[in-house]
Amino acid sequence: MTILCVRFQLPPTREAALPELLGLLEEFTPVVEALPPDGALADLRGAERYFRRDAVELASVIRVRALALYGVDCVIGAGPGPMLARMALRDARPGLTRAVPGGGERAFLDGKPVAALPGVGTATARTLCEYGLDTLGRVAAAPLSTLQRLVGAKAGRELHEKAQGVDRGRVVPNGVSRSLAADRPFDRDELDPDRHRRALLSAAGDLGARLRAVDKVCRTLTLTVRYADRSATTRSRTLSEPTAHSAALTRTAYDLYEALGLQRARVRSLALRAESLTPAEHASHQLTFDPVDEKVRRIEEVADRARAKFGPRAVMPGSLAA
Repeated sequence: MTILCVRFQLPPTREAALPELLGLLEEFTPVVEALPPDGALADLRGAERYFRRDAVELASVIRVRALALYGVDCVIGAGPGPMLARMALRDARPGLTRAVPGGGERAFLDGKPVAALPGVGTATARTLCEYGLDTLGRVAAAPLSTLQRLVGAKAGRELHEKAQGVDRGRVVPNGVSRSLAADRPFDRDELDPDRHRRALLSAAGDLGARLRAVDKVCRTLTLTVRYADRSATTRSRTLSEPTAHSAALTRTAYDLYEALGLQRARVRSLALRAESLTPAEHASHQLTFDPVDEKVRRIEEVADRARAKFGPRAVMPGSLAA
């Protein structure tokens, strides 16, 4: 086990603390990849030799330091590679590290549903299940030629390798991208798609208002759905043009949500993150000659002036994005 996948349990109001927590990981290894809004991958191969401790022992030290220095708990998964560490994180609980030992990859993977494998979407999982390949153990045992006929040559080969525990990923050091996030937790695990969409509408309206307040536009929008079992799904989309327009952000958020194909999913929270921010003055806007769109943009300008004069509660977030 040489790779840790760490998710810090940061409330939305403390997402700015992520760079400091990444600095904590960098005290052990320079090979740290940020996973905004609250996670990171860390390659501990050098650290294991230097500190003469294995990854699980180092994970315990990291957890104690995060609590002592920042008052932040974390959940940690450990594995021989990034994919396995990410999957182990889904089974982890606060205070414990879920580890996949070297040589134990097949035992860890075999009983898991095929949809648990990173990169396997709803459509691919449905196709595999129709042919009885509903667990990773069955996928690993299937002939490579069968998988390639079902999902394609390249995808079939990658799927076959991953199901057998072959993890060719690596940790790529980076920094936390400049971004803004809006999180919408539910009071209880929420199954109603209409409430999911209302939460996305509110979050997109909030993001748009905050982007316009700092004269920024975003190029990428990321949706994170957290479920009742503490697992999460994250999807990103590059926008056709950089924007801070709430209606455009809402449409993209809806598209990301619909693409997940959630059915009776028990959702704990929904979060939107606007990434790849640039100054609004450097962005261009494609004229649509749509009177409704132009009207909404003018209403946004009025609402923004009201917020600036009377405070953020002067206008309900998301009320202008419908």
